[in-house]
Amino acid sequence: MHAFRMLIDGQLLDGSSSFDVLNPATAEPFARCPKADESMLDAAVAAAKRAFPGWAATPIDQRAALVATLADRLEARAAEFASLLTSEQGKPLDQAMYEIMGSVFTLRAFAAMRIAPRTLREAGGNVVTEHRTPLGVVAAITPWNFPVILVMNKLGPALVTGNTMVLKPAPTTPLTTLLFGEICAEVLPAGVVNTICDQNELGAKLAGHPDVAKVAFTGSTATGKKVMATAADGVKRVTLELGGNDAAIVLDDVDPRQVARKVYGGAMANAGQICVAIKRAYVPAALYDDFCDELATLAKAAIVDDGARQGTTIGPIQNKMQFDKVKALLDDARERGTILSGGEALDRPGYFIPPTIVRDLDDEAPLVREEQFGPVLPVLSYQDIDDVIARANASDYGLGGSVWGKDLARATDVARRIDTGTVWVNQVLAIDATIPFRGAKQSGLGGELGEAGLHEYTQAHIINAVALEDA
Repeated sequence: MHAFRMLIDGQLLDGSSSFDVLNPATAEPFARCPKADESMLDAAVAAAKRAFPGWAATPIDQRAALVATLADRLEARAAEFASLLTSEQGKPLDQAMYEIMGSVFTLRAFAAMRIAPRTLREAGGNVVTEHRTPLGVVAAITPWNFPVILVMNKLGPALVTGNTMVLKPAPTTPLTTLLFGEICAEVLPAGVVNTICDQNELGAKLAGHPDVAKVAFTGSTATGKKVMATAADGVKRVTLELGGNDAAIVLDDVDPRQVARKVYGGAMANAGQICVAIKRAYVPAALYDDFCDELATLAKAAIVDDGARQGTTIGPIQNKMQFDKVKALLDDARERGTILSGGEALDRPGYFIPPTIVRDLDDEAPLVREEQFGPVLPVLSYQDIDDVIARANASDYGLGGSVWGKDLARATDVARRIDTGTVWVNQVLAIDATIPFRGAKQSGLGGELGEAGLHEYTQAHIINAVALEDA
């Protein structure tokens, strides 16, 4: 068994203690993870602080070349990372490989990006320029649903722009981050990237640490609010990528069975454990029955099993807490609506819930109002387009959404009226490292990816100069 260690100041270290990491397909331990105490957290932040001046002074092309090297090393070990990702997260092996290769692409995309100084004014002897300077130590706190690529979404822009980092992965999926730390130890100067693991005891101390300049967090809205409150004492910069309750609005000019297949994929990938998965679908009354029937057919054909087994299309829920939450939502939905497929946890070891389609719910049902984060899709009927847009927007969340229609101009017009950071038209989950991704309302603050993602890791620095007049 691989001996996983944390990376602090260029050294791979054991923890002050350790804890089990479970395989969600068996609910049994398969590895041990080192656990940091507060002194190790302090050492990691101190190492990042010491490394910052030298890293920030390194020419950007050199920093970017090292980030590209990280991508090369990750790609060379893609099979190893994908296998470990399936073991700790549960997703089918092909989906795990997709995440790893997406991580490689993300690092390379950021390595190719640059922010040039901007001249804001050059007139009458007055020259005003805007430069972007790094912030300092960035604390990246990442979740369990995409534990590799959500690190890269933060690490790529942070390192290219000259910041140093402390990475803290979720305690149920820490191992891929630790394995990536081994690559960082080989490639980067000591202290530029550090990794620490805990069982959710150190998050507030890391977010509130006086030597941390920015917190980049992906996770639930409830935890994001706590991170924001903790960071407020030091007026730290924060990027929060939080929960979503993304609506798919199907228009009345489509083939319902064709679009149902696309909506199903957008709802059930990664067992529904995606912040921008389709979490509720609104379908015209005239298409409703055919749409629901096709979804149910697809759900019943799914192969629900250990992600390491060939042919598996739906893996387990990642952890017991989320498993219990989804089961509670199903219990409520069974009373309020009609379950067309699935609806019960599988009677076997592991955290397995088959893809479940629920119809005939009202808008106030918890499965419609809350973020289920599991392979369960409520399907709702509508008659009027203005009404359904209002229903879709009646949420505290505003991460993503999708509109499906043959008339592209009409579908795009509907998309403009959806109050979320991203709306896809006739596609879903189209995340691209070169396109900014932001949350509206309680789905987040700031942005990731694209040039906007680079800006989040910098301070806008204005130089306003005029010539000194002769005496």
